[in-house]
Amino acid sequence: MAIPEELTSFVKEALSRGCPRREIEAALLAAGWKPEQVVAGLASYSETAFPIPVPRPAPYLSAREAFLYLLLFTTLYLSAYHLGQLFFQFINLAIPDPAAHPYSEGPTQSHRLIRWAVSTLVVAFPVFLYLSNLTAREVSSDPGRRASRVRRWLTYLTLFIAAAVVIGDLIALLNDLLGGALTLRFALKAIVVGVIAGGLFAYYLHDLRRSDADAGP
Repeated sequence: MAIPEELTSFVKEALSRGCPRREIEAALLAAGWKPEQVVAGLASYSETAFPIPVPRPAPYLSAREAFLYLLLFTTLYLSAYHLGQLFFQFINLAIPDPAAHPYSEGPTQSHRLIRWAVSTLVVAFPVFLYLSNLTAREVSSDPGRRASRVRRWLTYLTLFIAAAVVIGDLIALLNDLLGGALTLRFALKAIVVGVIAGGLFAYYLHDLRRSDADAGP
């Protein structure tokens, strides 16, 4: 969100005169500024004991980082999907569906899908690990990189997808349970989906909260 220059100028002047942040916030809200604008304006300056207001680094967009993070999250999605596919086929082989058509589903089809899933994981997952390590090192050496717009947008997108998958998974599981159609085969697949999507959600939510904590209020 773009912060109006007059707002940041006012915040800077008020802070330089020693006005408490709560009073600055109250004054801006009373003047009609939106709460999110006030929060963003105050967050533009760090809470330090330095005599003059110290600006925080603004979020930025880098073509190189856009490439790295797009590739990182693409390989993440590929790895997560095909890991789930791999477990699905193991479940299909262990617990065959008696209602399945012998030519559309069966050991041969499962074996093909397993080969495809393994091939994808062998290529995509190492790339994901390498890019994760690379971006983590860069952020560690320069914490300001956490302000990357691409990184935050893709993180929120991942949270949305993971949350939607978990919610849909729970709805389907509960629907089959209430309808008396819940089978061990379906329950195991629902658990696989829930663990993978839930793990991604928990990890990236923690990462996002850590980024916000590093940025400060």
